[in-house]
Amino acid sequence: MLEALKVIILGIVEGITEWLPISSTGHLILVEEFIKLTSTENFISMFNVVIQLGAIMAVVVIYFHKLNPFSPKKTEKQKMLTIQLWVKVLIASIPAAIIGLLFDDYIDEHFMNYVVVACTLIIYGVLFIIVEKRHEGMEPKIKRLSDLDLKTVALIGVFQVLSLIPGTSRSGATIIGGLILGASRSVAAEFTFFLAIPVMFGASLLKIVKFGLAFTAGQFGLLLLGCLVSFGVSYVAIKFLMGYIKKNDFKVFGYYRIVLGFIVLLYFGITSLF
Repeated sequence: MLEALKVIILGIVEGITEWLPISSTGHLILVEEFIKLTSTENFISMFNVVIQLGAIMAVVVIYFHKLNPFSPKKTEKQKMLTIQLWVKVLIASIPAAIIGLLFDDYIDEHFMNYVVVACTLIIYGVLFIIVEKRHEGMEPKIKRLSDLDLKTVALIGVFQVLSLIPGTSRSGATIIGGLILGASRSVAAEFTFFLAIPVMFGASLLKIVKFGLAFTAGQFGLLLLGCLVSFGVSYVAIKFLMGYIKKNDFKVFGYYRIVLGFIVLLYFGITSLF
């Protein structure tokens, strides 16, 4: 029962922080200091994969019509625009896929620590504030997903590479990139959601191949519970974010990241002394 409660809490944290630009890694390393799953390392790694898959499925469900190029409700032009959108998503996914495959183990070994996470939380928090202040009163050049050209999506893909450093936030890096390149907040956020689909499915597949599926029935139950919780919370978080940015900017997330970054530094700095 206690293990199931831990799974629910971790699923909630993942569901919220995966889509808001505040770094799921930064939150999970703090939460996991107090809530640790009492299981094998392979199971914990697989659990982290499964809750990400739950989060991704929320995007697929919410945007299924927009992402489906075969919908009978779409005109031929709309179907073609949907196919073009997928091409753009795949192009933007290439840089992170290449760098991730080449340096995944190196990044985990050298950058997965509280100092790096805290610093990236703070740095990108400051960037959000700076970018938003620079864009105050400016009309975005890119107001629809169809306005994204190949050069812009490729550059957004380069920004996504930055998110391989723990604490950066994949959504945070790509949203900042989209804003800098002239996209509206809604376009930057939606494209970030879509960009997560191949990237996170690919990363999840690699983990599944690496760790396999040799788990007990009880462990499979916990994996399913975590996936469902992450899906439900992600659904709400995505709806909230898209509603929020219609009338607000991203500065509040920047301030939040800065505060969280200092909390991470303070907490782990103090605990390392004892």
